[in-house]
Amino acid sequence: MNTLAALHSESIVRVESGDGVLPDDVRRIALSIVNAYLVGPPNAGDRGWALVDCGLATSGNTIRQAAAKRFGEHARPAAIYLTHGHFDHVGAVRSLVARWDVPVYAHRLELPYLTGKSAYPPPDPTVGGTMTATSWAFPRGPIDLGDRAKPLPATRLPGLPGWRWLPTPGHSPGHVSFYRDSDRTLIVGDAFVTTRQESLYAAVVKPVEIHGPPAYFTPDWASARWSVQSLATLNPRVAATGHGLPVRGKFLRDGLSRLAKAFDRAARPARGRYVGHPAQANEEGTTSIPPSWTDFIPPALGLLLGLGVGLMLPGRKE
Repeated sequence: MNTLAALHSESIVRVESGDGVLPDDVRRIALSIVNAYLVGPPNAGDRGWALVDCGLATSGNTIRQAAAKRFGEHARPAAIYLTHGHFDHVGAVRSLVARWDVPVYAHRLELPYLTGKSAYPPPDPTVGGTMTATSWAFPRGPIDLGDRAKPLPATRLPGLPGWRWLPTPGHSPGHVSFYRDSDRTLIVGDAFVTTRQESLYAAVVKPVEIHGPPAYFTPDWASARWSVQSLATLNPRVAATGHGLPVRGKFLRDGLSRLAKAFDRAARPARGRYVGHPAQANEEGTTSIPPSWTDFIPPALGLLLGLGVGLMLPGRKE
């Protein structure tokens, strides 16, 4: 790319990314490496708005303060909606539920991870990147919200008039996105993101690019590809992602189209635990996980230790 083209591209990114691209009734709460969203006009009042995703375990105060500033000190949402139940999207949900006394809606395939029944498949630390290398330590649940956790309604979404939810599995079994047809606004969760989340530099600095779901926590790549391709057919005008800055317009349209067409080359890792063999799940939670070469390390170490001890023991005398 020549210098003039590069400057033009940077100008497009500045114009078509950032919080200013969002509709007036959608407000991003930036929470370190992840985002949550307040949806509703500033004068919505008590129960007239909704929260989408809940950030990290340390995010509760930040979310409450942002909600109080926008909707009023004592305003509570009609509901909390979860795009999925990974630790960086549900971290503050229990404290918020206790404070606001609200239901939490998620896809039925996410409920086992929100009601204490099942943990997610282990992250894959072999797919490349600094963040990926540390992913083995990330919590994978479950949490237990009890009867607060409810399946998403089929039609009307409390606190989200005019919105509908879309199944976008792959990054998790019951991952969903939220879409408003009237202005083609998409709250996408992690079905695709706008920063290379596997990179520590990108996770902190957040250079803007349309990128596939965080690879270290994606256990079904065929479904992830289908989800991106399905979202691309909507031709969204604005996308608010779980990681990175919101984007709109030509930058979003062209980037999402390229990702959908070249997903296996651009997003799917060349190798990894789940690349050729997805994890399986049903309404009870995770049902099967493909083996990883790291699974063989403890048995191998045990065998070597046993052989070493055997060699050190005195031979039996006849």
